[in-house]
Amino acid sequence: MVARDTVIRDARDDERNAIRDVVVAAYSEYSALMPEPFWSRYRGHLIETIDADAPIERIVAERHRAIVGSVLLFPPATAAYGSAGRQAEYPEVRLLAVVPAARGKGVGEALMHECARRARRMGARALGLHTADVMQAAVRMYERLGYVRVPEVDFTPSKGIVVKGYRLSFGDT
Repeated sequence: MVARDTVIRDARDDERNAIRDVVVAAYSEYSALMPEPFWSRYRGHLIETIDADAPIERIVAERHRAIVGSVLLFPPATAAYGSAGRQAEYPEVRLLAVVPAARGKGVGEALMHECARRARRMGARALGLHTADVMQAAVRMYERLGYVRVPEVDFTPSKGIVVKGYRLSFGDT
């Protein structure tokens, strides 16, 4: 359960720097698990995705007037991963991030619930995401929330790196 003093809301345009800081802080834990050239490219791609003027919903978690988490929600038929992935028939979650100090307080789960709520509001039959094996805490959360593996949407952005697809199906749409 997310703390009462946490607000989930749309990000303002002037908050991209704060979102960038949250994402880089959250994803930096993986830098030790990746070869340096790959991490540098990956970090650059994270920032590029945040800064893109794409038709995405930027959602943040705010606590005590500070952004402690964020997520991007791409609409259906948008190439959320550029040329690396393929267009999905349903909305796609990207770059879920929670600053290390706010982890374990339900922030990530609250952001994922908000994405599911918005996807349902769009009339989507499912919500998708991609993740990697190094992101074990995220994988456990996604599976706990009902996301299932969809190997047919996996992709390989770099030799030896498999980005795995997951989907949450909505039985009520």
